Amino acid sequence: MKRRDRMADTRLARTRALAHPLPVLLVLLALLATAPLAAQSEVAEPDHITPWQVATAKRVSSVSLGPDGLTAYILSVPRKPLVDESGSSWSELWLVDAEGRSRPFVSGEVDVSAARFTPGGEIGFLSKREGDEKTTLYSIPVDGGEARPVVRHEESISAWAMAPDGTVAFLAREPLAKDLEKLRDKGFDQEIYEEDDRFVRLYLRAPHEDPEHPAQQVEIAGSLRSLAFSADGTRLVVAATPTPLIDDTYVAQSVHVLERSGVETTVARSISPQRKLGPIVPNSDGSEVVMVAAADPNDPAAGRLVHWNRDGELVDLLPGLEGHVVDLVWNGDRLVYLADVGTETRIGSVALDGTDAETIREPGGTVIESLSGVVEAGKVAAVGSAPQHPSELFTLDLATGELTRRTDSNPWLDNVRLARQETVRHTARDGLELEGVLVYPLDYEEGRRYPMFLVVHGGPEAHQSNGWLTGYSQLGQLAAARGFAVFYPNYRGSTGRGVEFSKISQADAAGLEFDDLVDAVDHFVEIGLADRDKIGITGGSYGGYASAWATTYYSDRFAAAIPFVGISDNISKVGTTDIPVEMYAVHHRKWLWEDWDYFAERSPIRYVQRNRTPTLILHGKDDPRVHPSQSLELHRHLKVLDQAPVRLVLYPGEGHGNRKSASRFDYMLRTLRWMEHYLKGPGGEPPPYAIDYERFVPKSELGDEADAEEEGEAAPDAQQSGG
Repeated sequence: MKRRDRMADTRLARTRALAHPLPVLLVLLALLATAPLAAQSEVAEPDHITPWQVATAKRVSSVSLGPDGLTAYILSVPRKPLVDESGSSWSELWLVDAEGRSRPFVSGEVDVSAARFTPGGEIGFLSKREGDEKTTLYSIPVDGGEARPVVRHEESISAWAMAPDGTVAFLAREPLAKDLEKLRDKGFDQEIYEEDDRFVRLYLRAPHEDPEHPAQQVEIAGSLRSLAFSADGTRLVVAATPTPLIDDTYVAQSVHVLERSGVETTVARSISPQRKLGPIVPNSDGSEVVMVAAADPNDPAAGRLVHWNRDGELVDLLPGLEGHVVDLVWNGDRLVYLADVGTETRIGSVALDGTDAETIREPGGTVIESLSGVVEAGKVAAVGSAPQHPSELFTLDLATGELTRRTDSNPWLDNVRLARQETVRHTARDGLELEGVLVYPLDYEEGRRYPMFLVVHGGPEAHQSNGWLTGYSQLGQLAAARGFAVFYPNYRGSTGRGVEFSKISQADAAGLEFDDLVDAVDHFVEIGLADRDKIGITGGSYGGYASAWATTYYSDRFAAAIPFVGISDNISKVGTTDIPVEMYAVHHRKWLWEDWDYFAERSPIRYVQRNRTPTLILHGKDDPRVHPSQSLELHRHLKVLDQAPVRLVLYPGEGHGNRKSASRFDYMLRTLRWMEHYLKGPGGEPPPYAIDYERFVPKSELGDEADAEEEGEAAPDAQQSGG
């Protein structure tokens, strides 16, 4: 306990440094003698990964395998901060042939989604192109040519499927009533909270109709979520929710099999599992349906491979799997599935009756994120990443398990040194075996202690895999290049280890699950990697909750904290979130009025007087999941107490996570600087809130008149490098 007290006293001295100039100047000089400045810790070498490279890194987001070895994919291309107008990433359509040659089909300032091969061999996709008022379904020949509209609708199309005869099924919101539209034009734009959301409807359009021809609405109760034709086109499987509310999408989806004759349909069978659902896939004639589903209403994540049999039962085909299935595809009469297993992924195959299970590709190596949805010539396309690169396109040979990389979206990575990354296992205080992913400092020297921070995932029904772990909110290799060790813990309640492990933290919010984080820190201190006095923590959503807990309840253990869209007050959280039923069913397992003390005691603001940790709080101003008031509360209490530096940054127009390029760039620089300032730099008062963004943008990107230096040539000091 004395050791922890000394840590708290040291941080408090650094916090108060500028309040008493003369005597504290001596304290600061002593601290600076032992703690190098951020400017001193950053070596200006061109082979270090830079914030600009992270901000502009491209990634493959989805793939569709077609005939003759062709594969279509969506390439996510971030807008360049300070160069392009701020907004979400562009989404381009590319095609790669059997020889591995990639070429853009629809590129530039475009937003393409839901790209897949049509039965006629073209590529269909959704986009809002020049002249379009709404998102439209287009098709483009694989041998080139201009895209042509297939279906236009009065509202934007959000999902589509095409039968072999050319019949198109699609989803779109119901149109706004004309009288209501006129009233809104006159200023009557009030929102009736959770009542006036427009439902998503199912429509069918006969083949070869004019794109402008009205489609026929299919009468299905509720708001539609997904759709898929059977391969022969005779049946259509759809999922719906009672309302458009996000809570219903978590806990109240129903699945329907529709039998089709032209554009006329009848419901053949339906089921309402009352649990979370993932991908839903019919077999070739739609007589069998398999889905990814939660085990029961209290299972926090859809992760079981489930057959919806003819008797209306849901049968788990892999009951012994200590992992979570995330995707599946039919291969004849067998199922190929993708599962998260620990920090890795496995691809396997199983018969419809659950027998003859086999592993196609063992865990290890490339982390597979999704499958293409179809098998062609014994192969399936996939999206995958590795510690060395973001998400790319791969093909998997189902007979041999051989995985072949097909794209290289960021060739500049060949000239960048990356830090060592590996899965690390440790034991919690109660004996539970835990794991996570560690990114070592770039120039790691065994026996030397380093500043370290944790990046805590949200959920908690999520997990970190040993793939690419560097982005605007996960600094990974960027922090490693600056001498940090970064650990991504899969604490109890995470997915990837089966249902029992993911349920183990329920009704114990901020209990053993957050003790796991401190136990991880102790492990790295014990093995000589981490400096106990230089530990930070950050994370978003539930990871933001963990970071808020670390800066209050566990403040004596952390020298810097950065909660992002995080929870600080569980009493007000459950009263303002858009997922109250989900929170009850898979998190707290109790309502507020059943145990007021529990919700108060599991709230970071209950322990604000313990705070001695400099805290940077960030939040989207339009977050519906964790209301911005959660961050406002925490900031206000910490500021009034004035026991350690605190800063709150709100992002207008952002929700539960940043979407726009400028917001992401700001977030990355701001969080990096906070960690450098308090874990490596002088500490004390926080760095200025203004950021010299141009300092991190290559001069060539800003034009001849720009006087900013290239990031790789600059060694920003603690007052200029972000945050």
